[in-house]
Amino acid sequence: MTPRVKCLLVDDLEENLIALGALLRREDVEVLQARSGAQALELLLEHEDVALAFLDVQMPEMDGFELAELMRGSERTRHIPIIFVTAGAHDQRRRFKGYDAGAVDFLYKPLEPHVLRNKAEVFFQLYRQKQQLAQQLEELTETLRLNEMFTAVLGHDLRNPLSAILTAADLLYRRTEDPAVRKSAIRMLTSGKRMGRMIEDVLDLARARLAGGIPLRRSETDFSQLVHRMVQEHQTAFPQHSIEVRQDGDLVGDWDADRLAQVASNLIGNALQHGDASEPVQLRLDGSKTDAVSFSVSNVGVIPTELQPYLFDPFRRGSQQRGRTGGLGLGLYIVQQIIHAHHGSVDVDSGASRHTTFRVVLPRRGTEVVKL
Repeated sequence: MTPRVKCLLVDDLEENLIALGALLRREDVEVLQARSGAQALELLLEHEDVALAFLDVQMPEMDGFELAELMRGSERTRHIPIIFVTAGAHDQRRRFKGYDAGAVDFLYKPLEPHVLRNKAEVFFQLYRQKQQLAQQLEELTETLRLNEMFTAVLGHDLRNPLSAILTAADLLYRRTEDPAVRKSAIRMLTSGKRMGRMIEDVLDLARARLAGGIPLRRSETDFSQLVHRMVQEHQTAFPQHSIEVRQDGDLVGDWDADRLAQVASNLIGNALQHGDASEPVQLRLDGSKTDAVSFSVSNVGVIPTELQPYLFDPFRRGSQQRGRTGGLGLGLYIVQQIIHAHHGSVDVDSGASRHTTFRVVLPRRGTEVVKL
């Protein structure tokens, strides 16, 4: 069954209301009638979601233009389409005044029934489509929320069996001298750790979406120490690559050390994976400013222009074409969320030279979590 829509008719003459109501009233249209602007406002307070309003221009006490201005001044009624009905001449100045008051059209008496019905039907259909879209959006939003909640629960529950597998693989590696078994155990450990990182990425995505931002545990943190620790870890994993670090000034601030280590790890790993292995990855840490610390990671290689708008999107398009392996396309998104939670900024410069550079700016102090 087609949902009913509400149509407001305002005219100070009873016979005009009867005639208009007879033309518009049907099973799927509820007609609301008012003989003054004040009565119309009372009806609008009583009834929500009015699809269309026909207002007579010439009424005592409050004319149609004044009523329209009051309707436009209220958040509840400002989006109701208004059609003015008038017995006056086709005065251009009056038309301009009506459109300024928020009218979508003018009808002149005597009214032609088929014109009135056709114009009204257009707005009724638009209203129904708007309601359907709003309902679909609500359903999609709820589906997305449930999917993200399911992902969070699943990611959390996967950590326990994965931990057992990693423990068993480590024990197997330590308890055997068989080269084939040790090789298999190492592969299990490597794959399990990579899976663990992906699970943590999924959990961070869920935290950012469901909890309104990634929570921080701030403490006095030496950014230089954690960056050098990440460099050592990546140098072991990528022995064929060179990493150069240059630092200046004071690099201590009030940050979440674990989260910033995650930022440094993701950016360094990203540069090593996608950069030219024959050229060094360059890290720059600048603590010369009193209120903020900057950190940049630069590698030789240019990101295709068509991919750059999506770099910080979760599951961003084109990541696989760029050669990404062992990840979900969440690394840069999580970097952005962590930096924003610290009230900082992160951006990328690629294409101006033969290098791609990610730059992070971190305020030294802060206590609040940004709601993203």
